Amino acid sequence: MKTLLLNPPSFEKFDGGAGARWPARREIASYWYPVWLAYPAGLIKESRLLDAPPHGVSFEETIRIAADYEFLVLFTSKPGFNTDVKLSERIKAVNPSIKICFVGPPVSIQPEQALNASSAIDFVARREFDYTVAEFAWGKDLKDIDGVSYRGPNGKIVHNPDRPPLEDLDSLPWIVDIYRRDVDPAKYNIPFLKHPYLSFYTSRGCPARCIYCLWPQTFTGHPWRVRSNESVVAEVRHALEIFPEVKEIFFDDDTWAWGKSRVIELCKHLKPLKFTWSCNSRVHSDYDMLKAMKEAGCRLLVVGFESGVQEVLNNMKKGITVEQSLTFMKNCRELGITVHGDFMIGLPGETKETIMRTIEFAERLDPETIQVSLAHPYPGTEFYKYLEDNGYLTEDDMSDELGHQLPNYEYPWLSRQEIVDAVEHFYGRYYFRPKVIYRIVRRALFDRDDRRRLYQEAKDYLSLRARRKKFTGNVFEKNC
Repeated sequence: MKTLLLNPPSFEKFDGGAGARWPARREIASYWYPVWLAYPAGLIKESRLLDAPPHGVSFEETIRIAADYEFLVLFTSKPGFNTDVKLSERIKAVNPSIKICFVGPPVSIQPEQALNASSAIDFVARREFDYTVAEFAWGKDLKDIDGVSYRGPNGKIVHNPDRPPLEDLDSLPWIVDIYRRDVDPAKYNIPFLKHPYLSFYTSRGCPARCIYCLWPQTFTGHPWRVRSNESVVAEVRHALEIFPEVKEIFFDDDTWAWGKSRVIELCKHLKPLKFTWSCNSRVHSDYDMLKAMKEAGCRLLVVGFESGVQEVLNNMKKGITVEQSLTFMKNCRELGITVHGDFMIGLPGETKETIMRTIEFAERLDPETIQVSLAHPYPGTEFYKYLEDNGYLTEDDMSDELGHQLPNYEYPWLSRQEIVDAVEHFYGRYYFRPKVIYRIVRRALFDRDDRRRLYQEAKDYLSLRARRKKFTGNVFEKNC
């Protein structure tokens, strides 16, 4: 079947393709590659991958494009689901014969609810959907495809058996060929990565048990599955050949640096390619692992420190200690590896005091750049169940309407407004330090491309900060 794989247009600056934590509307425009859609696009001969948000493709243009296809695979998200349903209904109105399948975390966890939302959705593919949607495109009947939910002849919803997680990752096509065919790397900008960059996976699943993380709990599962070293090296080499303009490859695995022996062996294979790369890492990566990565061309690590309070780390089941984070940063600094630190506000045990301690901890760690997220609970995660069981969920969920990471929960001792304002306070206190300002200015002086990006990002952030201060002030700062 002629197949369109769609990351749909949605809210302004909404990154529905984000593969780590959760999709959200970004304060500074940044877009991750639609990695999950690229794999079945490579499996299905007559296909096109349309990544609408970064390419500025409108609703109307998407509907016009979909009119020429027999099968639509739409990657949906919790914040964007209602909008995605409306888009699908309009596509069906123009092209009644098209078959529409929704994929992604929300339909994996609540398939029946998704199908009941609209008759425009013909079926959903639960969890990893590479071969699930490919088999349908190849002509296989729904009743014979594992991992799908659909309406039977009598209208009753049928849930076929789960599809086992894919073990042979080497069997999948190289997605860099799909990127070359269907996307423009110049449209993908992540502030802490070199531009333009590429990203793809070398593994799937994450053995960690963090209660907030969307993907392992709702989509990929916890079992860690890896590609062979030979497969990874071959795709990297091919990517460097067909994308000579790319300055960095980002390995977007949930946790690239997991098993020590695998990391060191893979780095031996990557080192001769002499290219710049970055990846996600946990602070359990020791000096030997980090040294091997640096020698193989690793420039930057994205690291979830999350909190500077051990009790909060334990509550979120992060599986790390404050001391490990400090040692990790010491090793990275010694080896010359740049760190982008991720921190989170609002997890169980969070108070105004723990937030301030985390801010102080971030300043002590002093990574090159940071991201501060408020913890957002999604159905299917342990964090969501904790809030539901304790009565902390609120009735309204503004994130469904705005695409923002806005809290749909609050604690008796910490209001929603305080949680939101704490994120702004964290950013302001961290970045408006002389040493950080000096780092940013120094980067801008010596890199013309970075200078343009940094200027636009700073302008966007300062404008947003000024608007917030004008209309709401900052409740967190006032109460502290």
